[in-house]
Amino acid sequence: MKLYAGIDLHASNNYIGVIDDNDNRLLSKKVNNDMVTVLEALAPFKENIEGVIVESTYNWYWLVDGLQEEGYHVHLANPAQIQQYNGKKYTDDKWDSFWLAHMKRLNILPEGYIYPKENRPVRDLLRRRMMYVRQKTSHILSLESMINRNCGLHISNKDIKKLTDADLGTMFEHRSLIYAAKSNLETIRFFDEKIKGIEKEIVSQAELDKDFELLQTMPGVGKILSLTIMLEVGDITRFARVNNYSSYCCCVKSERLSNNKKKGANNSKNGNRYLAWAYIEAAIFAINWYPEIKRYYQKKLAKTNRFVAVKTIAHKLARASYFIMRDKVPFDIKKLFF
Repeated sequence: MKLYAGIDLHASNNYIGVIDDNDNRLLSKKVNNDMVTVLEALAPFKENIEGVIVESTYNWYWLVDGLQEEGYHVHLANPAQIQQYNGKKYTDDKWDSFWLAHMKRLNILPEGYIYPKENRPVRDLLRRRMMYVRQKTSHILSLESMINRNCGLHISNKDIKKLTDADLGTMFEHRSLIYAAKSNLETIRFFDEKIKGIEKEIVSQAELDKDFELLQTMPGVGKILSLTIMLEVGDITRFARVNNYSSYCCCVKSERLSNNKKKGANNSKNGNRYLAWAYIEAAIFAINWYPEIKRYYQKKLAKTNRFVAVKTIAHKLARASYFIMRDKVPFDIKKLFF
């Protein structure tokens, strides 16, 4: 008899539901987030369990890894694509766990990618770098705004980083403004140091395969963006077509059409925001440094706004990188923009 287990995971506890081929409920239990406790609950059914379904929440690593180490076939459910019957008046953790198992039994479970455990720490460290970059940028913009507001001077981001404490003392008269500006500058320097340290650590740990070198043949893609793309993608063969990949990179419009008329938007957040960022960054660099791409961008800009024009370039770069990683070939600009 085939059995299916669904686990609705939360921060401190999870709800386990086990069903058979006839949808009979064999286990319904709420347990704490402890691997031993979870395994004890599943142990009586282990031999017949076809799959354990875990929803892809922010804290799934420990549970999925622990279950796989014990020999369970684990499936990661994609919550963005899971739809339940909207007519139901009441749902709870118990219902959700059985619904996960029920979808697997019917073979309609939308699954997410279980990223390899051995590469996950390096990828997550690179994500931490992105968080630090954003925080550093917010302090640069804050200091730039303060100088503009109080002194009437416009200083570029590049020049902001060159400022010294003495410069701030001559710019501002009030001690509170000087203190605030120095705090911004110290924070910017702190994040600069941390970002460089993370980059050094990642390069020393990451397994740099052929994709790492080939991706750098793309316009606007250097070592960091190449690492980001490589580590976020994992196995490129998990995407059957280039359209699947560009959608995952958030490069495809999210809209619902009927009779050639827009009737609304679908889930615009369904995808990988880190890859979306990487291709937008690459597009901006490519527009600034590659004349062929700049001309293409200007043609698009004449018909639409800046954001859409940049996103168009990002979409083309995402599609190009798919074939680079799949076919192990360098970038060819003639195939993309001509």
